[in-house]
Amino acid sequence: MAAPASSLLSASVYLRSHATLEGNHVHVGFMTSGGLAPCLSSSVSQLAKYWIEALKEGKISGLTLRMYVDGYSGILTGHSFVVPESEYGYFEKMNFLGGSPIGNSRVKLTNLADCEKRGFIKPGEKPLEIASRQLILDKIQVLHTIGGDDTNTQAAVLSKYLLDEHNGSVIVIGMPKTIDNDVIPINQTFGADTAARQGAIFFENIVNESTANPRMLILHEVMGRDCGFLTAKTAQYYREKLAAQELSSIYPSNATSRDVHAIWIPELKLDLAAEGARLKKVMDENGCVNVFFGEGTGVEEIIRDMESHGEEVPRDAFGHVTLNKINPAAYFSQRLAKYIDADKTIVQKSGYFARSAAANEFDRTLIGECAKIGVASAIAGVSGCMGEDEEREGCPIRPIEFERIKGGKAFDISKEWFQTMLKSIGQI
Repeated sequence: MAAPASSLLSASVYLRSHATLEGNHVHVGFMTSGGLAPCLSSSVSQLAKYWIEALKEGKISGLTLRMYVDGYSGILTGHSFVVPESEYGYFEKMNFLGGSPIGNSRVKLTNLADCEKRGFIKPGEKPLEIASRQLILDKIQVLHTIGGDDTNTQAAVLSKYLLDEHNGSVIVIGMPKTIDNDVIPINQTFGADTAARQGAIFFENIVNESTANPRMLILHEVMGRDCGFLTAKTAQYYREKLAAQELSSIYPSNATSRDVHAIWIPELKLDLAAEGARLKKVMDENGCVNVFFGEGTGVEEIIRDMESHGEEVPRDAFGHVTLNKINPAAYFSQRLAKYIDADKTIVQKSGYFARSAAANEFDRTLIGECAKIGVASAIAGVSGCMGEDEEREGCPIRPIEFERIKGGKAFDISKEWFQTMLKSIGQI
């Protein structure tokens, strides 16, 4: 959960009022954090590219690029390295890699108990103090935090702590990484488009399993804890791929049987009994049913059921429910299989396949535009999370004030393309 805006307000005033770095030797730190997304390598690559350009153009007099390994844990433990100038040429190749070149972790600097339990700090130490000392030791003037809302709001808290406790000064330039596309007020987060297209590729193969058994139920689980954007967009891209295929209608496996028959996302109320009745007809007509299922769908119902039976609900360091441990897909697929009289049910998850891909051209372009403005903002002494600010006229790319960065943005189900898709599959 993002930190409350009020707790970051004083930090944001500081974050927007640094002195310019123009003409200085600049020490820049990089870290990637949270789960993977198809943008981490590209973000490191393109940020480094524009820093190197600034050096060549004489905007700064010198440059040190320091990579912190495994996110905030690398800052806490001092695990980092400086990229030698002889390796600068590798940044271009990095733009086309998946995963993170420097490693990720899920660490919350304000969660003392978790940091101590995992060995990042000693008993009695404060993570913010340890991280601040390390940044001061490394002479960091600009910190690039490449992650979601948790990562970037934690960066704002860290920067404020440096100012209050050490009179330190670190410009923070966040890069919004999340395939869920659920960060307020950012129009499009990095990696979401790539992940949706990769999920469509994944299902293009998985759908063939519908020919392996009569009365087959395929549940395609797509990542998205609270937001249905990725599920909806993956379904749209898959249906575009399906429409481009030449499939004869005289065969049992045809465009109708291979289509998406249901899209379940957190923003849509799910009446499982009603859906079961509708999809029973689809099964009877086609011999298969294909459901695209957002992983966060129905979580509240499952949690209530677990708590009513005295079961502990597993959560991570940020308090988020650990979805893979409560398994929403299994919970609902077992019930749906009975409603539609399925002979065989399979649950296939495209999340890890999709999120570990390299950024596509759309995302590389968006990342590049944000990186260019981000480096210019850092040199000018302006901090913020880079992105298209949908709360500003024209949705400009700018360093968005950290107190405005929040998670939990819902997918807008009223979008015309989504409503048209729901109607075409008979869901509404």
